[in-house]
Amino acid sequence: MASIVQFENVGLRYGEGAETLSDLSFSLAEGSFHFLLGPSGAGKTSLLRLLYLAQRPSRGIIRLFGEDMVLAPRGRMPGFRRRIGVVFQDFRLVPHLSTRDNIALPLRVAGIAEADIAGPVGEMLGWIGLADRADARPATLSGGEQQRVAIARAVINRPEILIADEPTGNVDPEMGERLLKLFESLNRLGTTVVMATHDYHLLPRVPQARLMRLDKGRLADPTGTLRHPPEPAR
Repeated sequence: MASIVQFENVGLRYGEGAETLSDLSFSLAEGSFHFLLGPSGAGKTSLLRLLYLAQRPSRGIIRLFGEDMVLAPRGRMPGFRRRIGVVFQDFRLVPHLSTRDNIALPLRVAGIAEADIAGPVGEMLGWIGLADRADARPATLSGGEQQRVAIARAVINRPEILIADEPTGNVDPEMGERLLKLFESLNRLGTTVVMATHDYHLLPRVPQARLMRLDKGRLADPTGTLRHPPEPAR
């Protein structure tokens, strides 16, 4: 199976300090599902930033969609980013837009006709249980509701790669499992999923998933074969 992501000896340093990420070499197959694990400070968010092209590495090679992202002209970055869905830990909803319009935003950016937007957005609103809050602004939504809107926005256009940073952290367990099923459905349609999580109980729900464990900025299990990670310290 072809690789949609390739990292070769990638390092990331902020400023003059020590490297936050060091010597990362791995590949992700098209249509694969990966849980990204590791303690706080391990570098998970930094790795995700490299994956969704918010950050360039300090060294090494990153290829997405078969193209070198380090050498690619900056003018091509928006086009690459539109092929990636991102669920941010801090949601990043547009404050002056309604729930409906936040979810529709990627479709509008992609140039989808308005007549073809209402149906998918309405379906997504029903699926995340917020049809009755379609006209609400983000400030009036709870943290869990904002999280659901952020996830709906990230998946509405069926991205080729979905990057999710703790997507179930602000929702109840039932909704967390529903969201995970949504990610699985996208994965079955061909989307490559990378999900950072502390919810270890979710791991058995996706038996086909591979595990990526970061420890102090390095991959502790670069082959992704570890299926039963140790429980986090209590």
